[in-house]
Amino acid sequence: MSTSRSFQSMLNEYLPLDLLNNEWQKRDYVYQKVTKKDNWKGGSLVVPFEGQQASSVEFGQLAADTDVSQDDFIRGTISTQPEVWATMKFNHRDLMEHDGKIPESTFLRILPNRVNTMMDYFKMAASVNMLNGPHFAKATVDGTAGGVLEVDRVDRFQLSQKVILDDSNSAPGTYYVIAIDVNGGSLLSGAVTLSATRGGAAADISAYTVAQAAKVYHPGAQTGSFTSLESQLLSAANGGTSALFGQTKTAYQFLQAVQIDGSAVSASNILQKIFDGYTRRMILGKGGQAPEVLMSFKHFGSCMKLLETQKGAFNVVPNSRKTSVYGWDTIEVGSVSGQMLKLVGIQEKSDDTIMYLDWEGISFYSNGGIKRRTAPDGKQYFELRATTGYSYVLDHCLFGDIVCERPASQAIMFGIPAY
Repeated sequence: MSTSRSFQSMLNEYLPLDLLNNEWQKRDYVYQKVTKKDNWKGGSLVVPFEGQQASSVEFGQLAADTDVSQDDFIRGTISTQPEVWATMKFNHRDLMEHDGKIPESTFLRILPNRVNTMMDYFKMAASVNMLNGPHFAKATVDGTAGGVLEVDRVDRFQLSQKVILDDSNSAPGTYYVIAIDVNGGSLLSGAVTLSATRGGAAADISAYTVAQAAKVYHPGAQTGSFTSLESQLLSAANGGTSALFGQTKTAYQFLQAVQIDGSAVSASNILQKIFDGYTRRMILGKGGQAPEVLMSFKHFGSCMKLLETQKGAFNVVPNSRKTSVYGWDTIEVGSVSGQMLKLVGIQEKSDDTIMYLDWEGISFYSNGGIKRRTAPDGKQYFELRATTGYSYVLDHCLFGDIVCERPASQAIMFGIPAY
């Protein structure tokens, strides 16, 4: 017969934090690949970069001891630790049995499954932010007076979700998702309907337009995001930041990732353009491991089609195709020139860029990964009382930031058009 125990004791036994962190790493390709540095407890974080390398080489003579070019290292700084929270609420009545206690059987049937589902969504939101920047979707058609917004990534929305809608000339608006049409919209790429209140009537969002680059954000993301890899790797001229954690990129070649123009990319030439970009990275990059080529599923699908039709120009490494149930796909491809690349398609990557990443040069600094908020008395949940009954609230958080410590060994293809 099932036993009845406290909510806290079952949380400790069946949903310990080390299990959640292991699941996070298993489900998130980026978090799985980066170096984890879990000793950032908050406050300013010093990020060391190579500024210049020793370069005194002279023929037929020694360099004068007063004229030697030395290694130089510079310090970047992250002054504020970014944070992201995921909150869940469970009704006590849904979990309890007739005598008012929580039976183990009900707990195991309901709560772990829902926490895992939430963690999947939490993983998606954090990974999208780490890779691409603050917004998680873009408008593809102007908003309407009837609350309909066509978006490029309808899969990232959930019913009742709270979102922030903003563009370049309108004030940010807080809305709730009241309808999702996965195949809807004039472009058939999906549409959501937004309301000013959760479950309310559709709102007039016609002020938010494509011409003004309307985007959708999670609450707080516009001011409190991770420092995305895209912003770190792109030059200021190509849409990135001018400085990397306080150090001007153009002042040091080691802070500059190789920029690859993707404006001529199409579905019919993307594979060749990727290999051309890799050649540019080999010429201009500063060492590092052979990179993985990280891209969206759209671009990955285009590459797979070309591999079927252009086998003379490219060859697939036998048994290199791997598919993960957690949302990524990989394949190793060689060209006739002998270059070998690992192509990686992941659900969270945007279509705008393709990244050539040396993972040994990228770290995630945190205070221990995912944590569950714990009260001073040791409880990892909060009990609320309403006229409709009691409920439990669970908060999970991730404090940290992703840091590219070797930008010069990375490359990024930018300006890829919609095709």
